[in-house]
Amino acid sequence: MFWFMQGLCFLPVFLVIWSSCTFIISYLIALFRHDVDVIFPYISDTGANPPESCIFGLMAFISACAGIATIYARYKFVEKLSEDASISPCLNKATLWLGMISCLGMCIVATFQETTVTAVHDFGALMFFLSGALYIILQSVLSLRAYPFGSSMNVCRVRVGIAVIAFLAFFPTVICAYFVKQTELHRNPEDADYPFHVASAVCEWVVAFSFVCFFLTYIDDFKLFTLRVKTECRE
Repeated sequence: MFWFMQGLCFLPVFLVIWSSCTFIISYLIALFRHDVDVIFPYISDTGANPPESCIFGLMAFISACAGIATIYARYKFVEKLSEDASISPCLNKATLWLGMISCLGMCIVATFQETTVTAVHDFGALMFFLSGALYIILQSVLSLRAYPFGSSMNVCRVRVGIAVIAFLAFFPTVICAYFVKQTELHRNPEDADYPFHVASAVCEWVVAFSFVCFFLTYIDDFKLFTLRVKTECRE
């Protein structure tokens, strides 16, 4: 059996690969069409104009669906671990809902383009990044509480490190974006708000790929379990 066929390992594998392709492919297409600058565009800028907006929207929606499946599977796995480890069921459920809210935010970002419905798009992005950052922080806490069941201590430490990076990068993303007044996709380095744009855009990419790297750490855990649907007929 191939390693990616063990347990539910294919879920985080698909999510990591597909999410990375979502960000990179739309960026390359936008770059090829000269729709964005080579250096430091916002992720949303790379999916603002067709045809990359169509590709970005579809791929981001599929990523959100894969994220929901992965987050729910992780929830059930932690629920099983709680039989042996000191894990609060309420904390596990709160983490599940934060993950779901983050995926909903990603769906909003995919559906409402930055240049058409800016307020809704920005709200979805805030939901995605804030809920996502809180999700990986709480998952790191759950991993530490579940130890030695589930993940190794090295994996727990990696998750804590990724969560700290995402949490620290989230604040410059939001705060610096507040000071960016220019709405065009091509930025002028001589503009007064250009340093804020660079700081916000760089931190946005850092947060996004922090999420990707965090789900990468799920791969070994997901080899350990499977989920089954039980059907019961009423008499």
